[in-house]
Amino acid sequence: MNTPFFRPRHPTPDTQPSAFRTYTILSVVLFLALFVGIMQGAVALSPLTVLNILLRAAGIALGPVTWQSADETILLELRLPRVLGGALVGAALATAGVLFQGLLRNPLADPYIIGTSAGAGFAATVAMLVLPPASILGFGSVALSAFVGGLLAVLLVYRLARVDGRCSPVTLLLAGVIVNAVLGYLGSLSILLFEGSEFRLRQVFTWLMGGIAVNDPRQLLAVGAIIVVGIIAAYGCAVSLNALTVGEEGAQALGVDLDREARRIIVLGALLTGAAVSVSGLIGFLGLAVPHILRLLVGSDHRRLLPTSALAGAALLVLADTAARSLAAPAELPVGIFTALLGGPIFLFLLRRNGRESGWR
Repeated sequence: MNTPFFRPRHPTPDTQPSAFRTYTILSVVLFLALFVGIMQGAVALSPLTVLNILLRAAGIALGPVTWQSADETILLELRLPRVLGGALVGAALATAGVLFQGLLRNPLADPYIIGTSAGAGFAATVAMLVLPPASILGFGSVALSAFVGGLLAVLLVYRLARVDGRCSPVTLLLAGVIVNAVLGYLGSLSILLFEGSEFRLRQVFTWLMGGIAVNDPRQLLAVGAIIVVGIIAAYGCAVSLNALTVGEEGAQALGVDLDREARRIIVLGALLTGAAVSVSGLIGFLGLAVPHILRLLVGSDHRRLLPTSALAGAALLVLADTAARSLAAPAELPVGIFTALLGGPIFLFLLRRNGRESGWR
């Protein structure tokens, strides 16, 4: 039996772009964003130089070397891992945003709504202020602490939200708000009590404002594996998320096991967000705005919304990170500022154009 899914009023099926065209456009936008991200930075590289270096690295040599060795080092060892890391983080946060908005049926939900940001922020703050440097698979103590702290915070929220053996969206949301507030203030208290150097405090605030940091190829492989598998698994939740748009009773009538699906979605969202923050710090707005933007453009069918949000989130964060490291070069600005500046106006424009409705009831 085919499971029905919720069809929003905006846009209508007649005005929705075809799936193939949507995926094609977003894939081209992502490819262009990656290429621009590789070219731009404190040291600008020409498109021809970038193409020749990439082809030579792939074993295809086209003519003699006409670039400096420093350009090759910048591209292959610094810029390419960072750009790919930004795409993975953007895709992860946007996908997690879709998952939590669908589960909680709340348009204000984002990847950090159930405590991931507060847990990661608190753990990373303590690690920066107290723990000695360490490295596992290329991840430092701060990245590892952020990942573990985010997952533990989500586990705490889930345990607090379970009442009589089940977890409702309302209790989950309230527990997430409380844990976010408590851990946020504990992190602030840690900063106030710490009497260390100004440099460490600056590190803390920089991390809390977000910034892509891929210092080892092993980081990219580990985070990439978690995020790619997580996004594929998230697509498997699309039918359940569609059923949830008609409410808990309607979803149960369609055969959805709410408690099992809630656990599955929470685990996937937490893993995606935890993997993202381990290499990017806390990047706000993207996981909130991108699902909204795509919902207004392609509708609320999660079978389209999940993959399109992943592509759009990846492209948006790559562009934001490129702007963050280019506009004030050689200094770098927090990328969270640019996710808001890039996504905010687009989000508001689409919201006003489509009126108050965005596929939610």
